[in-house]
Amino acid sequence: MYIKSIVLEGFKSYAQRTEVRDFDPLFNAITGLNGSGKSNILDSVCFLLGISNLSQVRASNLQDLVYKNGQAGITKATVSITFDNSDKKLSPLGFEANDEITITRQIVIGGRNKYLINGVNATNTRVQDLFCSVGLNVNNPHFLIMQGRITKVLNMKPAEILAMVEEAAGTRMYECKKIAVQKTIEKKEAKLKEIQTILNEEITPTFQKLKEERASYLEYQKVIRAIEHLSRLCIAYQFVLAEETKVSAAEVLKEMRANVEKLQESIAESEKMVRQLNEEIVEMEKKKYKDASGMLHSLEDSLAESQRVNTKAQSAFVLKSQNLKNEEVKYKELLKSMQEDSKALVSKEEELKMMEKELNALREESEKDADTLVAAQLHFNAVSAGLSSNDDGEEATLAGQMMTCKNEISKAVTEAKQAQMKLNYVQQELKTKQAEMKKMDGGYKKDQEALEAVRKTKEILENQMKKLNSEEEKEAALLAKKNALTHDISRLRELYEGLMAKFPHLQFQYKNPEKKWNPNHVKGLVVSLITLKDLSKAKALEVAAGGKLYNVIVDTEVTGKKLLENGELKRRYTIIPLNKISARCVGQDIVKLAQTLAGRDNLHLALSLVEYESKLRKAMEYVFGTTLICNNMDNAKKVTFDKRIMTRSVTLDGDVFDPQGTLHGGNCWFYLYNNTAAPVLSQLQEIKDVELQLKTKESELQTVENELASLQNVAEKFQQLKQQWEMKSGEAELLQTKLHQSAYHKREEELIALKKTIADCEETLKKTEESQKKAEDKYKVLENKMKNAAAESEKELKNAQQKLDSAKKKADISTKKMKEKQQEVEALVLELEELKQEDASYKQQILDLDKVIKCYHSEITALAAEVAKTKKSVEKSQKELAKQKEILALQDKAIKAKSAEIVKYREQNNELQLKVKALQHNISKCQQETADATAKVTKMLQEHEWIVSEKAHFGQPNTAYDFKTNNPKEAIQKLEKLQDKKEKLGRNVNMRAMKMLSETEERYNDLMKKKRIVENDKSKILAAIEELDQKKTEALHVAWKKVNEDFGAIFSTLLPEARAMLVPCKTQNVLDGLEFRIALGKTWKENLTELSGGQRSLVALSLILAMLLFKPAPIYILDEVDAALDLSHTQNIGQMLHTHFRHSQFIVVSLKDGMFNNANVLYQTKFVDGVSTVVRHDQFRTRINSPAVKKAE
Repeated sequence: MYIKSIVLEGFKSYAQRTEVRDFDPLFNAITGLNGSGKSNILDSVCFLLGISNLSQVRASNLQDLVYKNGQAGITKATVSITFDNSDKKLSPLGFEANDEITITRQIVIGGRNKYLINGVNATNTRVQDLFCSVGLNVNNPHFLIMQGRITKVLNMKPAEILAMVEEAAGTRMYECKKIAVQKTIEKKEAKLKEIQTILNEEITPTFQKLKEERASYLEYQKVIRAIEHLSRLCIAYQFVLAEETKVSAAEVLKEMRANVEKLQESIAESEKMVRQLNEEIVEMEKKKYKDASGMLHSLEDSLAESQRVNTKAQSAFVLKSQNLKNEEVKYKELLKSMQEDSKALVSKEEELKMMEKELNALREESEKDADTLVAAQLHFNAVSAGLSSNDDGEEATLAGQMMTCKNEISKAVTEAKQAQMKLNYVQQELKTKQAEMKKMDGGYKKDQEALEAVRKTKEILENQMKKLNSEEEKEAALLAKKNALTHDISRLRELYEGLMAKFPHLQFQYKNPEKKWNPNHVKGLVVSLITLKDLSKAKALEVAAGGKLYNVIVDTEVTGKKLLENGELKRRYTIIPLNKISARCVGQDIVKLAQTLAGRDNLHLALSLVEYESKLRKAMEYVFGTTLICNNMDNAKKVTFDKRIMTRSVTLDGDVFDPQGTLHGGNCWFYLYNNTAAPVLSQLQEIKDVELQLKTKESELQTVENELASLQNVAEKFQQLKQQWEMKSGEAELLQTKLHQSAYHKREEELIALKKTIADCEETLKKTEESQKKAEDKYKVLENKMKNAAAESEKELKNAQQKLDSAKKKADISTKKMKEKQQEVEALVLELEELKQEDASYKQQILDLDKVIKCYHSEITALAAEVAKTKKSVEKSQKELAKQKEILALQDKAIKAKSAEIVKYREQNNELQLKVKALQHNISKCQQETADATAKVTKMLQEHEWIVSEKAHFGQPNTAYDFKTNNPKEAIQKLEKLQDKKEKLGRNVNMRAMKMLSETEERYNDLMKKKRIVENDKSKILAAIEELDQKKTEALHVAWKKVNEDFGAIFSTLLPEARAMLVPCKTQNVLDGLEFRIALGKTWKENLTELSGGQRSLVALSLILAMLLFKPAPIYILDEVDAALDLSHTQNIGQMLHTHFRHSQFIVVSLKDGMFNNANVLYQTKFVDGVSTVVRHDQFRTRINSPAVKKAE
């Protein structure tokens, strides 16, 4: 079989369909420039043969085999080769009938690759088998000699050369399979050991155990048979008892039914009487409803409407009154503030006046001191000049001063004479006037005494008012406090209601289940009954409590039942009754142990972090008593999963650790529900704080209102005293006016004026006398000075200097004081300006409030009238309703009497019915016993078919059912013991022991059989290996000799006068390896290094061709094997192929003329426009027709 033609399409550089046809059966050559596509033809052959190592066809993947990797619009590569199959001896298996075989392989980018044999799809394996059957295994290609093969052979070691010979001889595959078999034997050996181990450790012990269990199973079967025998005896005894019960119950049942009939007759008579009484009551009720009930409902509706209107009016009145009081208190506060500011203003103004007076005084003093300084300076200058100063500070001579003193003495004498004359006249006039007044003082004294009495009375009233005035001030203070508290309560209530509106589910609302309901029965929601000790633990406590936080606590389960049935609850609640709840609380020893692990301050029992009333302890233990609060996840994990603790814990962030192994994240459902990031408990704490403040303020307001109520009498008394005081004040003013307008009063005023004139005259006389004496003394002093003028002058100069220094010092001090005081005055003026502005603001606010208060007064007057009107309407409706109720009460009394009779009859009926029920119960019980006995008999007959056949022997002596010989009670006890024994055996007995024993025996025998088979197979394989090893050695020697012979012949052809052979290694054993021995002429070379490069290449090529010649293949492919040879050697290769290979087809790629000129057909490749083309040259015909050949012929 040889290649006839190759068709390439889209394969590597062959873009278009290219057919390489008419291959020579013997020697074909392909040549062309580098890169023209000559090697691609060889690659296409390898591709078709199914090569798996793509590197041998210079590709990394199948896509590289498509023209330009499919980038030029060509997406598939196809190679078709037509083989000549005319020589049937070399035909592939199964294709002997075909003269030609066409095989196609196609690959598509992104698709699959496929094979066709003669146009029919075939698998890759089938194609491989076809080629392997003719010696063309492309994955072990001895027929394919590539460029690097020669170099590889030259570098081979003796063992590798031996491997080539083994490959040629066909023993290499045997060697590989032998190694694989030896590995398999090793694995099987391990499996045998494993089987032996299983036998020793599992199956044999199990086998022994099952034998023991079989004995227990047989004992168990014996007990079961004994139980079956005793069960029959007991069942027979029970069957006999059931039949006896069935017969005896019938007579008792008949007697009880007769008693029931008698009692029912008595009940029917009583019920008849009850019906008659009920009819009478119905008639009376109809009459009552007809006469009064309609009117009663009408009056009640009228009263309710009147009360509603009255309440609405009163509410409006109270609200307006409260608003008025608030405004009045505000008005009083403003007035008080204004008065205080006015007082402060007056005080400041007075203070300013005082300070201005002080400033003026200081200014005057400063000016006076300045004048004194000037005078002292002038006096000093005058004394220095020889002058002397008088008492007025004027500078004059001593003579001039003496003249002045004489004039002053004369003046004083004159003034004294004039004053004495005036004094004498006035004294005489005073005596005359006093005599006239004595005649007219009667009426004046009466009026004066009356005025004095009125003043005393007024003073007494003022003292009493002063005592009460403190109470009035207290009332004002209380009113102010009440106003402030009312404002605070309103603000706090609004805040509280706003906060509660955010959490509607925190309000537990219900309707009183009964009329006389005690609200104290319901304690409230858990969340509203606790107070947090530490707000930082709010989130953890909320997660710890979970849904229990919104459970309702009540005193008893009865309260809970009433709430659920009649409380009209708006949503579902879980109720905790304090008298029934039983809670489990974590013990203190566990808490202490957990604190030891996590740290005392890092872990607490949830219950210890909340405050609550002591009576709620059980409920709180139920909610908080089983959870620990930890500061972080590490501590929580540590204590939760500690085997000594194993208690649920929650971190401050809300992470939950459960001993069962679950962990929940820190996000609370309620935060999402309310769109809030803060825990409910912390916000609830704020609500409680507000509620506490509200209750405190309300308590304070109640206290203030109580105090105001107690002060009401004091206020009334104060008003009475004030009215009396005002009356007395008016009376005193009238008397005062009357006294001032009387003639006596005028005379009295004239006497007062005369007395004053007398006092003035006496004062003038006294002063003139003093002036006269002073002037006379001065005159005497001046006379003495005149006598000692020089000494006095020096003394006076010294005194003048002292006065000047003193005056200067005093002037500086007074100036400084004046300036300091002036600054204080300026600061006070600024303060006064601010107070005046505040006073103006208060006045404006008071005017505005006055208008508001007047408006409220008018509205309150109108509302008061409305309240009075609605109050009268309510009172009228109440009277009419009371009257109608009296009428109904009389009718109800008669109805109650009839009802009492009905109750009496019904109680009598109840007693009779109880007796009937007791009898009926007994009848039912008896019937049930009869039915049970009947059912039991029937059931036993159905369940135990043997009873029918054995029934005649029940209780009969000398049978298996002889109850005297075989006591049923003892049989029952024995049966129970056997049942216990059966149960105990049943726990340990393996019911499948018999079956398992047989299965185990079967498995044991099977394993032993398999073990024997494996051991036999092993011995056979080892014997076969030994025999094949001998045959392999023989075949290898034959192959070595044949290859050695062909190797020498081919080498001699390629290199004349040279010899070559393959010889064993130093051990002289072929199986240890082969090496080259080369002789050039008569000289044998020790190694290949002594040869030239071309000679070494010929050695390797000769060995390769000798191998090929040992087992020829139908086709050989050589790719530039002559690359390292010169032209003469290349030509020898061509001749050698013609000489030694006459039965195989050669396809050779070469660039040298010496090689391809010896080929019968030459294919020349060219690369045109990026695509490879092929041109065929028939050289065999050319050589035949050449002149040299013809000449030779």
